[in-house]
Amino acid sequence: MENKMDLSFSAKSENESFARVTVGAFLAQLDPTMEELTEIKTVVSEAVTNAIIHGYDNDESGMVYISAVLRDNEIEIVIRDEGNGILDIDEAREPLFTSKPELERSGMGFTIMENFCHEMKVVSEPLLGTTVYLKKQLTKSKAICR
Repeated sequence: MENKMDLSFSAKSENESFARVTVGAFLAQLDPTMEELTEIKTVVSEAVTNAIIHGYDNDESGMVYISAVLRDNEIEIVIRDEGNGILDIDEAREPLFTSKPELERSGMGFTIMENFCHEMKVVSEPLLGTTVYLKKQLTKSKAICR
């Protein structure tokens, strides 16, 4: 059995927390551990921030799209923008690489996503946008006492 959520919002920095909390609330029905919930919220935050800052250059005229699917004890998340795209995905995935050093970006977004998920894939086309696919298997949680 699966459950699906789709979300779209303006590429504004203030919407990053909205995305993080919304995906976290959706995931909560699987009763994740606090660590798992924090990790998912973090990867959503990283991917959405990348879309806003790098995809649209903080232009705020674009949209960010999130799809999430819950299956058994697994969550799949797809975060997509229609912005600038990435010229060299391998270079962008290198720890500490940033195309915005003037914004004091750490260049750790993809590394964090990779470490907190079981699977991560990045697909991008210059001037057409970027899609980040994330998958995380959750531990079997104990039933909540009521």
